Amino acid sequence: MVNITKLFCGADQPADALRYGHGAGAPKSAAERRPIVVWNITRTCNLRCVHCYSDSYAKSYPGELTNAEAHGVLDDIAAFKVPAVLFSGGEPLVRPDLLDLISYAVSKGLRVTLSTNGTLIDEAVAAKLKANNLTYVGISLDGIGPTNDHFRGVEGAFDRAVHGFRNCMAVGQKVGLRLTLTRRNCQDLHQIFDFIEKEGIQRACFYHLVYSGRGSAADELKPDEVRRAMDTILERTEDFHRHGLNKEILTVDNHCDNVYIYLKLCQRNPEFADKVYQWMKWNGGGANSSGVGISNIDTQGNVHPDQFWQTATLGNVRERPFSQIWTDNSITLLRHLRNRRPLLKGRCGACRFQEICGGSFRVRAAQVHGDPWAPDPACYLTDEEIGVAVS
Repeated sequence: MVNITKLFCGADQPADALRYGHGAGAPKSAAERRPIVVWNITRTCNLRCVHCYSDSYAKSYPGELTNAEAHGVLDDIAAFKVPAVLFSGGEPLVRPDLLDLISYAVSKGLRVTLSTNGTLIDEAVAAKLKANNLTYVGISLDGIGPTNDHFRGVEGAFDRAVHGFRNCMAVGQKVGLRLTLTRRNCQDLHQIFDFIEKEGIQRACFYHLVYSGRGSAADELKPDEVRRAMDTILERTEDFHRHGLNKEILTVDNHCDNVYIYLKLCQRNPEFADKVYQWMKWNGGGANSSGVGISNIDTQGNVHPDQFWQTATLGNVRERPFSQIWTDNSITLLRHLRNRRPLLKGRCGACRFQEICGGSFRVRAAQVHGDPWAPDPACYLTDEEIGVAVS
């Protein structure tokens, strides 16, 4: 994650210690962090999103981890001292024992967050989430009105998600908005920021598209379109900050955003840009993401480097604990992900900003080129900007 509010505006943020190495509880290095566990606890979903990375539908899928197995996983990752577990899906709220799993995880000292489409959060569900000490609810909203409904494949999904936001806010449950940037919805970005302001939403994450599941490269923005989207995000985040609105705005899954922000800052405030560069360097960008600071457990108990890389399985929690799988550096892909910079090829291998981008998102390279060390196809920076010689 790239924290725009922190990096572009200089505002202190809740996760500064883990993300940028300063503040109480900061580890010695980003590489030493335990991973956040993104856990797909069910594949079943009540919607049909066009970009769904888990290719989920409204049907049952056999073989999902039982409640007892899930409790065992929670025991292990709590003892392993992961910083947080994020329950995802499918739609996690369709799983009957979700509240039990949240409650049990919290009782083990875990920070628990929820990724949901928000359509099932009525007043009673919101109250139960709050009562179970859920840290944060992230609700996906991929456009305003019909744009979101088309994206979700179900008419009325937008209105139901809006009620989900409002029901969480009404009980004091921290809630945030999640949007995947595609050609289908970038025209709604200003309206999305207006919605964040109007509804008092505290946090927003803007995801770059990953070509996984039903996510298709055909929906990917062109480099100039990504730059315009980033300019809008930077402009509106700065406007929030200027007007004293305490919003945490982040981008996700493309660490060349670090470089884009740094180059912008160099033009307006070189001294501050140097400070931000050091924060980015400590973080390491993609070099400390998949296989290091982020992990995934799927519905069948398979462990992956991140939630989008489910073609690469590192082990299964039914066979041995997550903590043992994650610390097994005899697994070739894990070992390479943890020292990936010497393996990077092409533009990523030659880039002068490796220490703040870290090769960005390796799964995209694997999906497009069949080689996880090939250039990330979603880099929107020019050869000149990254210092690659133009032949």
